[in-house]
Formats: sequence, structure tokens, C-alpha cells
Amino acid sequence: MNAVVYKGPKDVAVEEVDEPEIEHPNDVLIDITTTCICGSDLHMYEGRTAAEPGIVFGHENMGIVTEVGDAVSSLEEGDRVVAPFNVACGFCENCESGYTGFCTNVNPGFAGGAYGYVAMGPYKGGQAEKLRIPYADFNALKLPEGDEHEDAFSLLADIFPTGWHGTELANLEPGDSVAIYGAGPVGLMAAYSAKIKGAAEIYTVDRVPSRLDLAEEHCDATPINFEDGDPVEQIKEQHGGGVDKGVDAVGYQAIDPDKQGDGAYDPARENPAVVINNLIRTVKPTGELGIPGLYVPEDPGAPDDMAAQGRLGIDFGLLFEKGQALGTGQCNVKSYNRELRDLIIEGRADPSWVVSHRVGLEEAPEMYEAFDNREEGVTKVLLEP
Repeated sequence: MNAVVYKGPKDVAVEEVDEPEIEHPNDVLIDITTTCICGSDLHMYEGRTAAEPGIVFGHENMGIVTEVGDAVSSLEEGDRVVAPFNVACGFCENCESGYTGFCTNVNPGFAGGAYGYVAMGPYKGGQAEKLRIPYADFNALKLPEGDEHEDAFSLLADIFPTGWHGTELANLEPGDSVAIYGAGPVGLMAAYSAKIKGAAEIYTVDRVPSRLDLAEEHCDATPINFEDGDPVEQIKEQHGGGVDKGVDAVGYQAIDPDKQGDGAYDPARENPAVVINNLIRTVKPTGELGIPGLYVPEDPGAPDDMAAQGRLGIDFGLLFEKGQALGTGQCNVKSYNRELRDLIIEGRADPSWVVSHRVGLEEAPEMYEAFDNREEGVTKVLLEP
């Protein structure tokens, strides 16, 4: 079968690889109908992780069940399913507590597993024609038959739950004001989640006008372009002080507004602590911060030696002085995906507006390049094998 294979920094190719097989009685195999390119894939694509050439990318996957292991009891051939990017067993202490992003059984020596991602276990990605889903009774979420809501349902694998997770980490409540740093797919979904939850004011910070336009149009968010001046001061000027809650949907490859560079995304402008520090300044005393943006313990391409070890210059004294709380960590998708699926089915949510491109799998190399360059109009790319 064909799959998107990592060849080296900024180089992926569609190549023929072995088809997956049933390896355990609780596995199922699916024919992929939609798989997505994620912003976190770019960390590997850019050579900013320890990813080795040969990895099949793709942790946002949905499709049709074609083969069922003997121990599977809730799925059958022909079922339409979406898989959380977390691979989880369902019965370890963390899974039983709802922390499926930190399963202790699926990836020995590490809390958490995922499809097609460095250090996240032996699970091949789904940017391919077929995929094996382990612990399928637990991991595969059934969807209505047919192809309705295909784009929206594909976002249940990661970005819609992850955006929701960012607001949960910040304990966002109806009537709160919230600042969301980042208007990539997760940031846009965080703003959309804040709108659904009844936030009174939403501020979205980014530098790409088309993404800020989407936040304003679909999330009723006030756009804050950090190229126009200090985003903290812009928000405080409009809001009249610190906001109640904040979300970091950027992570460690954040751009520093005070650093100069060319118009395109420029690594020379990186400052991995800038968003967290801006959030500390933006959020009021006793406010809360949600940090689903990806941070890593090692970064081969970091701007300095300290950041290369995952150690950031965070203004912890100011955080302490303001009595702020924060929550971190990757999304436990299963905590949210069933409810979000039902919101989509009932017409109360439709996150598909974030999708900018649906293309064939063979166009993956070109779309990786465009997404990596943060080109105008490129927000969420779906691949169709």
C-alpha cells in the first residue's frame, strides 16, 4: 500500500510499504477514508525531533473496518470509525482514570502512545491506505454510516478534542474572558470550543491574517496580530485589564514578536518561552492557563542550549506572585470525542470550517511544504488515499 514516509528534514515521500495485519485478537484493520496533517507532524518534518527516516506519519485517522480480530466484540466489518490519536489499553490506572493520553501499557518506559509519532510506540501512522487499530473495542469510536460530516468527524481524532482540552485545562466557564495564543488548527478549535462553552470574550493571537479572519468569523473572536504590537498590551487595552483564562495553542516553536526576521516563518525568531510568559502577563491574578501546545524534553533545533534540553526561561516568579494556576499535557481524546461527535450529529457543532484543503494522498509532500511555510489560506489539510 502507499503511505507518507519521513525521509529526513523537510522531506517526505509517498512510497509503497507493507500492509498492516491483525497482530492481536483485539485489533481491527481499517481502510482509511480521511487522514489529516497535524501541526505536531511539522516538528518531525522539520527535523526538530529524534524521528528516524522510515516513519509512516499520520495520527489523525478515520475509515471503514475491513477486518476484525477474534476478540473484538463491539465492531464489525463495514463500521465507520475514527481513532483517537492516543493509543490506549483501557485498563491501566491512567486509562481507568480517563488519562488515555498517558497509558502505561502501550509504550513501555513511556506514559502514552500514538500512531505515527516519534517515541510514541511501534504504531504505524495512518497517512496511508490502511491502518491497524489496537485495543479496538476501546480505541475506535463508531460513526454513523455513509459519508456525512466526513470532514468534521475526521477532526475528532485530534484537533477538536485538543482545542476543547485547552479550555478544560484552563477551567473555562460560561461568561469567562479568554485569550488564546495561536490560530493554527488547535488554536482555532480552542476558540471555537470557548464559543460553544459560552465565553463572554475571546481574543485570538497570531500573525497570519487569514487565520485571524477565521477566528473572527467562526468564533466571534477579537483578532490580535502580534506583528502590530505587544499582544498583551493590545488585549489589555481592549479588555481593560487581564482576562480570566488563557490557552497556549502554540508550543515550543513560538515566534517572538520582538525578534526580527523575514516575512515567512523564520526559525531565527523563535523563543520557546514567549507564549507562556505572555499568557502569564495576559491573564489576571488568580486566573488559569491551559497549555496543550506541544513542549518537548529535547529539541535538536532549539535556539539555545537550555531550550535544547527542554528547559525554558519562564517567569515563574510572576506566575507565583499572581497566584495563577496552570494545566498541561496532551489531550485525552476519549474524554471528549463521544460528546463532540454527538454535537456534530445534532448540528450543534460543525468544526469543518477549519478545513482548507482535501487532496489525494499523493499530494502530501506539496501540502507538507505549504503547511510548514504557514502559507496564507492553509489551515487544515485532509488527505484522501
